[in-house]
Amino acid sequence: MISTTELSIIFGEQILFKDVSIKFMEENCYGLIGANGSGKSTFLKALSGEVDISSGEIHLPRRKRIATLSQDHFAFDEFTVMQTALMGHPELFKVLTEKTLLEDKSEMTDEEGIRLSEIYGELDDLDGYEAESDAGKLLDGLGISTDLHNTPMKTLDGGVKVRVLLVQALFGNPDILLLDEPTNNLDLESITWLEEFLYNFKNTVIVVSHDRHFLNKVCTHIADIDFGTIKIYAGNYDFWYHASQLAVQRFKDEKRKRDDKIKDLQAFILRFSANASKARQATSRKKLVEKLTIEDMPSSSRKRPYIEFKPDRNCGKNVLEVKNLNKSLDGEHLIKDLSFTVDREDKIVFIGYNNNCKTLLFDMISGNLEPDSGSYEWGVTVTPSYIPRDNSEFFKGDKTILDWLRQYSKEDQEEAFIRGFLGRMLFSGDDAFKTVKVLSGGEKVRCMLSRTMLSGANTLILDEPANHLDLEAITALNDGMSKYSEIILFGSHDHELNSSVANRVIEFTPKGIIDSRMTFDEYFSDPNIKERRDKMYDGHQRPVL
Repeated sequence: MISTTELSIIFGEQILFKDVSIKFMEENCYGLIGANGSGKSTFLKALSGEVDISSGEIHLPRRKRIATLSQDHFAFDEFTVMQTALMGHPELFKVLTEKTLLEDKSEMTDEEGIRLSEIYGELDDLDGYEAESDAGKLLDGLGISTDLHNTPMKTLDGGVKVRVLLVQALFGNPDILLLDEPTNNLDLESITWLEEFLYNFKNTVIVVSHDRHFLNKVCTHIADIDFGTIKIYAGNYDFWYHASQLAVQRFKDEKRKRDDKIKDLQAFILRFSANASKARQATSRKKLVEKLTIEDMPSSSRKRPYIEFKPDRNCGKNVLEVKNLNKSLDGEHLIKDLSFTVDREDKIVFIGYNNNCKTLLFDMISGNLEPDSGSYEWGVTVTPSYIPRDNSEFFKGDKTILDWLRQYSKEDQEEAFIRGFLGRMLFSGDDAFKTVKVLSGGEKVRCMLSRTMLSGANTLILDEPANHLDLEAITALNDGMSKYSEIILFGSHDHELNSSVANRVIEFTPKGIIDSRMTFDEYFSDPNIKERRDKMYDGHQRPVL
């Protein structure tokens, strides 16, 4: 068990949480959630001893091992993949390293021979003889093939490095496992494998994730950072969401009933306070009003934007036709003779073995990039709006958010309308006068969503629109996309978003596309699709979702 007593973490005037006393029990998986900046990663670092706490205590069980998911992707560049994985159990890795050094000697002293025999005993106690085999199984489970196990980390791309670091955290059956966004850069098969691993893991897990589907799959409890504290709820993310909504509603109902009662009592006091025969009753009711008065609900750090896409007109019968489109990137031919037609009411999620495939396609059909060959044609009634994966080009210069959004609005819309619109997107008060070049990643995405909502477009092209958003904003985006009546072409790493919005899947594979009119979950559970995918990949890396 891991617990805290009156724990506080304060940076200057910013109070992340104060006087937090909670317990994390064995055999439970806790999803740590909260708004961006609420302190999720900081709390994990405090538990692992990486950051200092302001006051209170953290109680860790003695002789128990804590494993964390390293966020430094370059820290192990001088080691092999296998060595990096084994470092997840520092004590065991130290013994294995010493064993190798001694065994590699051509001659050993008596002292070294005695030490080697002691090492064999220590390895037996630590289950060290199966260490490389166990690490290999974890690496294989996350799609890192055997031929890479002795490869230097510095030669791997970022996505593979992240998976090796995840293996490092999982290796050796740690007593407490702290994971910060473990599904980033994982393909669907790896996420499914990790879900199964954590579901069967018997020790304590605390995980930060913005993936609602993942939280629902693995979590037994939710630890919610809000109102300056941390509160634990039993159940997965969906249970927490319904429980928290009910709690807020109960508070509002109680507040309304008390307010109504207070109004009745105050009316009686006002009517009879000057009446001598009723004066005692009026005084009694004054005291009752004081007892009934309750404080307003404390301010939540969790804010949800309002996202609604309204097309100015419906699309006609002809939406988009792509013919024999080709495009290379850095010498690699990623889009090969691509042809497909977009029809009315299509909501297509694009996935692929290379994340750049969909981005190249979206850049081409939005007019930002010329194809190497082939063509595409939009219907005459179509007005598309594009949110690119990299939006940095939109946020250069010294414009305020207000002036930035005003340039995308209709001429007859006054400042009050723009400011009201910004308020719905969580830019209230002086936030409207922040310059766009200082915005965070999440704020920039909310600005881009605002721009699209103002456009009145009847076709949305969204390249990873949930990136940098917190759970509340992702849920609002999910609702907005689900309710949108027209065409959506999108790519996303969010499983819940894909499964609840898409009615068609187009997958880029090394041997062409697979185009299926079915939901995201149906696509990955269909045995015929599985057979086709196996043939199309044939040993290649599966898509990162």
